Amino acid sequence: MQNLKIPRDWVAALGDDFCSTFLTEISQHLKEFHDQKILIYPPLDVVFRAFELSSFKKTRVLILGQDPYHGTSQANGLSFSVNSYLKIPPSLKNIFKELNSDLGISQSSHGNLESWANQGVLLLNSALTVEHGIPNSHALLGWSKLTDRVIKVLSNRGDAVFILWGKLAQTKLQLVDLEKNCILTAPHPSPLSAYRGFFGCHHFSKANQGLIDMGKPVVNWELEPLKFS
Repeated sequence: MQNLKIPRDWVAALGDDFCSTFLTEISQHLKEFHDQKILIYPPLDVVFRAFELSSFKKTRVLILGQDPYHGTSQANGLSFSVNSYLKIPPSLKNIFKELNSDLGISQSSHGNLESWANQGVLLLNSALTVEHGIPNSHALLGWSKLTDRVIKVLSNRGDAVFILWGKLAQTKLQLVDLEKNCILTAPHPSPLSAYRGFFGCHHFSKANQGLIDMGKPVVNWELEPLKFS
């Protein structure tokens, strides 16, 4: 089983000792799953992809999900995102609907959110792995030690927009300094709760306004269409 590595700039922000201890603990858990031939997502080489695409210095927006998609080949290391060739999941469809309603951006034909990550949108899940077919199966595996610390160091740095969708994400409110950052909360975009207040939340325009107020560049939320050769 390959070794997990957190990108160096995030290690500097989170602390060498913390990262070393955490990686030792989580790697042992994942090795046990590997030895038992339990299928987990995403592939280990993209577990920390959100951090690779959005460095600590560059991150100005955090969108927090619950855990990776638990279907075959869906999870790609970015919360809510799937690779371009896959069907768009229901929650992401609702995100695109709200984006269209909020900013008039046409709904994307694909669900790859890499361009958001490249602009400094940290697409983070509370747990970074999941077992095949079992949502929230790694909620108690220890990932919260990492994700809570990420939220804290971003909050302490300040000038970030935190987008928290759903009850689980909103339990992290206590970790965020409300005076230093912009906080946006709404129900989860899943089909079960989107109509309870996610639709009409205007979080994309509000996030950009928050960035303007902090003197930071706005995010271009429009995804480029697929290109076929």
